[in-house]
Amino acid sequence: MGIIGVPAGWPADEEAALAVQRELRERLVLDEEGPAAGEGHVTGLDVAYDDGRDLVAAAAVVLDAATLEVVEEATAVGRVSFPYVPGLLAFREVPTVLAALASLTADPGLLVCDGYGVAHPRGFGLASHLGVLTGRPSIGVAKNPFTFSHDEPGPERGDFAPLLDGGEEVGRALRTRRGVKPVFVSAGHRISLAGACAHTLALAPRYRVPETTRRADALCRRALAEALAAERS
Repeated sequence: MGIIGVPAGWPADEEAALAVQRELRERLVLDEEGPAAGEGHVTGLDVAYDDGRDLVAAAAVVLDAATLEVVEEATAVGRVSFPYVPGLLAFREVPTVLAALASLTADPGLLVCDGYGVAHPRGFGLASHLGVLTGRPSIGVAKNPFTFSHDEPGPERGDFAPLLDGGEEVGRALRTRRGVKPVFVSAGHRISLAGACAHTLALAPRYRVPETTRRADALCRRALAEALAAERS
């Protein structure tokens, strides 16, 4: 597997990245309901890093939304394309994630990102970024809270509490298993928050995190390990 370089013209500093983020946010669509949970395809996206060797591995795993069986999977390895800046993490990952997506032959359907969509300091996290660039509906399902306040959701599966940016609901802390800490769900692009939560529950019948995330996480870690082994050989 070849290593993807940083694309020509890619933002090189925070000011340039913020300008791109603002421009892309103008194209965000948040008034569609999105695909129904349990229908079509859903694609989990995740990345793994080795900052010491300046590498990022991305995985895209397509699942049948009804059965949660794997339809197709793809990986890509690239150079880390941007320094670590909170709120601009998409710029480190997007080129390699897009390369993994481009390798798929199946329709990806809904994109499920391990991160945030509109629950982001500027309303445009990784899920929104990828949704706008690909034109596909997308959601963010994060394992950890970001900057927004929320109450503790009830103890039962499906209970949730709003993630609040001032008085605006930008996401939900959603309980996917009884008595287990919640995940943090937000709409990315072309889907409602209620739809994002419905998909998250449908994708997490047994574990805290969605099957899309579990499978993509394992795959990108394997891809990174293989890339590092190849570099050392």
